[in-house]
Amino acid sequence: MAENKRDWRARYKFRLSIVDACVVVWAVVGAYAVRFGFSDLGDGRLREIDYLLLSVALALAWWTMLKIWGTREAKILGSGSEEYKRVLAASAWLFGCVAVVSYALRIDTARGFVGLAFPAGALGLLVARWLVRQHLALERRRGESSSRVLIIGGPYSAEHLAKSLQSVPAAGYLPVAAHVPGHALSLASAPGLSVPVTGHETDFEAILSAITEANVDAVAISAGVNMHPTDLRRLGWELAAQDIGMILAPALTDIAGPRIHTQPVAGLPLIHVSTPKLTGGKKVAKRAFDIVVSGALLLCLSPLFLLLALMVYLTDRGPVFYKQERIGLRGTTFNMLKFRSMRVNADAELANLLRQQGSSDKPLFKVDNDPRITPLGRVIRKYSLDELPQLLNVLGGSMSLVGPRPQRQGEVELYDDAAHRRLYVSPGMSGLWQVSGRSNLTWEESIRLDLYYVENWSLMGDIVILFKTFKAVFASTGAV
Repeated sequence: MAENKRDWRARYKFRLSIVDACVVVWAVVGAYAVRFGFSDLGDGRLREIDYLLLSVALALAWWTMLKIWGTREAKILGSGSEEYKRVLAASAWLFGCVAVVSYALRIDTARGFVGLAFPAGALGLLVARWLVRQHLALERRRGESSSRVLIIGGPYSAEHLAKSLQSVPAAGYLPVAAHVPGHALSLASAPGLSVPVTGHETDFEAILSAITEANVDAVAISAGVNMHPTDLRRLGWELAAQDIGMILAPALTDIAGPRIHTQPVAGLPLIHVSTPKLTGGKKVAKRAFDIVVSGALLLCLSPLFLLLALMVYLTDRGPVFYKQERIGLRGTTFNMLKFRSMRVNADAELANLLRQQGSSDKPLFKVDNDPRITPLGRVIRKYSLDELPQLLNVLGGSMSLVGPRPQRQGEVELYDDAAHRRLYVSPGMSGLWQVSGRSNLTWEESIRLDLYYVENWSLMGDIVILFKTFKAVFASTGAV
């Protein structure tokens, strides 16, 4: 059984090996064909033979470098950006070494050959890995190709960890049981736990027995575990001997990797969490990115702007733009622009509609099946075309391309202390809420995602969110 449960790892390593080989050969052969062609290979000239041998060596080295860099390790497959980072790092190091060796030995390597192979291969590898990841995600949603996990910890932290892992099946961690040492909970009376409880014994042998019976690939130690540090160390040794992974899940939530730093002190791995700051160079970089991208998009989309403006005007001869006061950075107000998608004076009807559906006291002022939306408005809302004028807000500085959802004064008045932290950065045209369900999200989910963004901002994160936004818009996920 222990061998079968790891079959998916070997299967995916083999699958990735084949995919990598195909992409690498395609990139190298394609670069060779474009740069040199194949018509002169038979004339015996040394240059073409040398480049043919170089191509073979480059393809083999590239495939090997991907393996050395750990791009096929099971723990990075299916979720996160680490897999893509390693693929790019392995490719960059290889071609960097080729450049250094060529310079040191004064080998006249054709720049066109290298200049074609590297970007084509790197992009091809990223696309291929993404396609493989989509297939893996489908399998994991069915409960397949995942690491079986036993959670050890207190009942509340164990339940929180179990639900967190279950909410992201693509990550590949499938909680199958929990062991709660020191807590007298029976299998039938464990309150709130969504996985079976193997027991509450604290002795080392009982915990090892629970791990063996659960037949798991990894053990996750959550916060509140009632075990002596010496027993935890012994447990780590035993798990290593059985080739079972050991995962430590601290009581930190919604903290991204770049903010976490580990420092060993007296044999203890102390975790430092840096304070989130969007000041100085980071602030300048974000603003510069907003100006460049919004300006370029406004220039490219100007014909579409004119067409949409004309269509909105011809609908009922009303105003083209809709302005609404929203709360921005540090509680300041600004007028957010949209193409008008509702009939004229629609705001005057909002309070009555909210009362009718019984949601006038809720933070998100949304009307289900809103009768104020025009036929054209439903179309442009479905594909978020009504949001395009907000590029002018971004260019003017009242908004950012990526940030928390801009909300109205009435919604902000319902904020608690935690929700007010979302006002630490400029509101965005898009954000984590946009790529995670948009209007399908609850108030609590929207706030949690916005706070996560504020606490863990990075420029690369903004770029990733923008790419995901295009996917969410074309899929019309959560559009209203």
